[in-house]
Amino acid sequence: MAAAAASPSPATPPRILLAGDANGRLHQLFKRVTSVNQSTGPFHALLCVGQFFSPDAGDGDGGGGGEVADYLEGRAAVPIPTYFTGDYGPAAPRLLAKAASSARGFSPGGIQICPNLFWLRGSARFTLHGLSVVYLSGRKGPGGPGCYSQDDVDALRALAEEPGIISDPHGYDPVVAALVAEIKPRYHIAGSKGVFYAREPYVNDSAAHVTRFIGLANVGNKEKQKFIHAISPTPASTMSSVDIHARPPNTTLSPYISPAKSVPVEETPKRPAEDADLQYWRYDVKKQRHGEAGGNRLCFKFTSSGSCPRGSKCNYRHDEEAREHYNRNVCFDFLNKGKCEKGPECRFAHSLSDEGAVRDTKPRSERRRVESSCWFCLSSPDVESHLVISIGEGYYCALAKGPLVPNHVLVIPVEHCSSTLKMPVEAEAELGRYKDALAKYFEKQGKIAIYFEWVSQQSRHANLQAVPVPLSKASSVKKIFHLAAQRLGFEFSVVNPDGGANRARELLRSECDSKSSLFYVELPEGSVLLHLVDSNEKFPAQFGREVLAGLLSMADRADWRNCKVSKEEEIQMVDDFKQGFREFDPAE
Repeated sequence: MAAAAASPSPATPPRILLAGDANGRLHQLFKRVTSVNQSTGPFHALLCVGQFFSPDAGDGDGGGGGEVADYLEGRAAVPIPTYFTGDYGPAAPRLLAKAASSARGFSPGGIQICPNLFWLRGSARFTLHGLSVVYLSGRKGPGGPGCYSQDDVDALRALAEEPGIISDPHGYDPVVAALVAEIKPRYHIAGSKGVFYAREPYVNDSAAHVTRFIGLANVGNKEKQKFIHAISPTPASTMSSVDIHARPPNTTLSPYISPAKSVPVEETPKRPAEDADLQYWRYDVKKQRHGEAGGNRLCFKFTSSGSCPRGSKCNYRHDEEAREHYNRNVCFDFLNKGKCEKGPECRFAHSLSDEGAVRDTKPRSERRRVESSCWFCLSSPDVESHLVISIGEGYYCALAKGPLVPNHVLVIPVEHCSSTLKMPVEAEAELGRYKDALAKYFEKQGKIAIYFEWVSQQSRHANLQAVPVPLSKASSVKKIFHLAAQRLGFEFSVVNPDGGANRARELLRSECDSKSSLFYVELPEGSVLLHLVDSNEKFPAQFGREVLAGLLSMADRADWRNCKVSKEEEIQMVDDFKQGFREFDPAE
């Protein structure tokens, strides 16, 4: 059985797992949590959104209570502190009755119904390892067990002075939408729609920080959609003003069209047709599940990238002509609905003619044009997605094209960013988790990863290269890089010579001017060799690869173009890597 992490130190962000609708499948959920906790943990807590109890009345017949009863009655153990909001389902009232009757007073941090399992009843805010967590339990309904009340909604309006995490079990609900627009959390977690969806960060009205929306699929879903996700947010109280104000390059405007206002639960009006697509913008789900067809709406995934994982099963339109207009910087809202509510704030074109597109184009469209042709942007038609081995929140990993050695990995920002040293603090924590996972993977092969990055003023999209070398060669890495530097007429400076890779990167991030070109290599002992490149210096772009090719006696593989293989071979290499890496993958 895996153990939960002790409380993190003040300098270490807490590590939180998120899960979608359990639907009573607690054995499968906790088996997965235990596996993730053992391979990439420890984690400090699990937050469950969506329906926690089984929707099947048969699971409660005869007093059995299904799998939930195994935990309540001590036949099974919950692996880490777990908090749930979806307190509805046929058997839920009976299973929760004892906990409800024994609860005394107000319990914002949850009512413990068995060791490590806490019921978040009603609505409240509580602090979890320094994070402010706001929740609304139950679902919209006429009232009674399993439904939230107007009192629950009103209570939340007096909470959450500090931006934190809001746990929403419903996905889209106009009352919850109004709450989220008013509370402005840093993370909004939802379930009950059956899909995994991580939206681009969006700005909030009159708030410095951005909000990230994460929707989670049902536990054990047949479509293999992701139902568990990890985050490691730094508590806002410990963040610098610069970090709080940071806006990733793919940040969008808020999806909430109108300002939030208090709407009584029982008087929630039907949304007019022009606003009924708010769910679509936040949560690109199959509306046929809810009695609505996608109709003539465009598929954003296809329009932006040229492909859609749902293929013929997608309920939205795959239109090549619309995609051509989109690539000419025409506004997606304009293409999809014939109008754009953003008005003058929108920086994309609102015309299908070449003349109109050129006239309306704003500076932001240049960024989208760059991203659409970038080899490493996941939304780009040029990205070789078959090389991707893992996708996280801020980073993804891919096998290198034309690898120096087998299992040569690139760790790449999901967002269009020219250097990993410019990424947000939270993304740096995720990078550390990927490095830990790769270290465990390579250790089983008797190897260690050497990381290096070349950052120039012409760099478009960062990629941190990880080249595995035999442990027997690790002690020679520092010497051979110093020798190579001498031959080119420069000397490396040593960052954090006492070791500690995390501390070395912190120093790099604080010391390096974002306008400077540089090359650095992270040594096995934890220190970093850094070279700041002068503007008139001709530095070889393949320097890191060339040096390691010499170390491994592979001079003929110094140029990646000499090492290319067929797409079929690349797909097989990725499959082989995934099989061995799956147990360590922090994104799984």
